[in-house]
Amino acid sequence: MAPRSSPTARRRRLAAALRRLRETRKLSCAEVGREVGWSESKVSRIETGRTGIRADDLDRLLHAYEVDEEMHKALHLLRRQASHRGWWSTYGDALPAWFQGYVGLEDGARSLMIYQSDLIPGLMQTDAYAEAIIRAHRPTLDTDEVERQLAARTTRQALLAQPDPLEVWVVLDEAALRRMVGGRDTMLAQLRRLEQLADLPNITLQVLPFAQGAHASMGTSFHRLTFPEQDAQDIVYIEDLTSSQYLEEPGDIERYMLVADHLRASALPPEASTSFIGRIADDLT
Repeated sequence: MAPRSSPTARRRRLAAALRRLRETRKLSCAEVGREVGWSESKVSRIETGRTGIRADDLDRLLHAYEVDEEMHKALHLLRRQASHRGWWSTYGDALPAWFQGYVGLEDGARSLMIYQSDLIPGLMQTDAYAEAIIRAHRPTLDTDEVERQLAARTTRQALLAQPDPLEVWVVLDEAALRRMVGGRDTMLAQLRRLEQLADLPNITLQVLPFAQGAHASMGTSFHRLTFPEQDAQDIVYIEDLTSSQYLEEPGDIERYMLVADHLRASALPPEASTSFIGRIADDLT
């Protein structure tokens, strides 16, 4: 599957291409930095996609790597595409900057694995459930601000139903299903939404019941993103109320892959999970 149009994903593709060019020439980031007059950290930030690159700076790198004209044109085109604004920039006032970075990565991902311990993931929330969460986090927000956040969330959820939908595997702790967010009617509608989403071919939903006891990710919810580019490494994303953390080191990724496997093995199978959610919903009727 080709990458989506996410400028964040294109920046990662450009970063990966520049890293491959450097590695092909058996140069370190420090050596490249000395050649073009930059710090080692600047080269590293560009290669990890944490910062964009100006056209003149890209020219300096490509000159150092002695690329041919065809490659030069292709990478400059990718740089221009990466500088375009994603849909989330329209909601810049509603989405914190640290979360916009994640949304951009999510928009260009091939698949997403989520473990959530105490709330329904944003991609699966109803408006009423989402509003209850927003108001619990920031009770002073006015109605217009809440509506902007809800609109952004709805736009983001289109990833699940577009022609090349995001593949999502979610493990929900039973606590996320039992917590009465927004009242009985809101929670009932949210549980029914989960049942509907579980029927989509690109979504796998499992429930980790209380009866399973201790598990490998107690106290830590996380997202693991996988990208369509063959050489793009996975990213693990963790957030709190005011910031986020991206884990990209191979050792960290391997650890979270093992944890994800443990959670999926411990959780109820998908069909049994849907039935479990249905029973909780029935209890609310």
